[in-house]
Amino acid sequence: MELLKQKILTEGKNLGNGILKVDRFINHQVDPMLMDECGKEFARLFADTPAVKILTAEISGIAPALMTGKYLRLPVVYARKKKPVTMPSEVYITVAPSHTKGNNTELIVSPEYLGKGEKILIIDDFLASGATIAGLVRLAEVAGAEVVGIGTLVEKTFEGGRDLLSKLGVPIHSLVSISSMDDDKIEFTDEFEA
Repeated sequence: MELLKQKILTEGKNLGNGILKVDRFINHQVDPMLMDECGKEFARLFADTPAVKILTAEISGIAPALMTGKYLRLPVVYARKKKPVTMPSEVYITVAPSHTKGNNTELIVSPEYLGKGEKILIIDDFLASGATIAGLVRLAEVAGAEVVGIGTLVEKTFEGGRDLLSKLGVPIHSLVSISSMDDDKIEFTDEFEA
């Protein structure tokens, strides 16, 4: 997606060690027009997917998931990182490593919002190692739901996350794919589908 690629080139920063800073338009300050266009594109890519809900991770996945939900007319559930007092005592919980925080993060969903037999589309901001998305898949599986597609704004192909997730046998779409972040550069590749 050219619009997202240009935002990354003009406002993103390669911080080294495979970390791409996009907090000017995705995950601290959000560009709603960009997220709206990303949501439209995901809706086009997943138009034939039989999803009944979208699942994402708090917090950076919420904006693209909401916009995708808007265009697909689907509710959005996000896995919380901390259990609020309003959540029931029994929850679905898993742990996933956070590349940018350098520690493990809990992902928690209430059974009220993730049900047996539901077909789930996962939308998130990044596909890097695949650990966070694999955590979302585990939550869906524990709930008895079925993941029917995965979409990410940015994929860092050099981290191998697609290989981890390809065994699911579902469509995986990334709006922008980065093949290298060596020497302070950001090199893109064409999007491909599993």
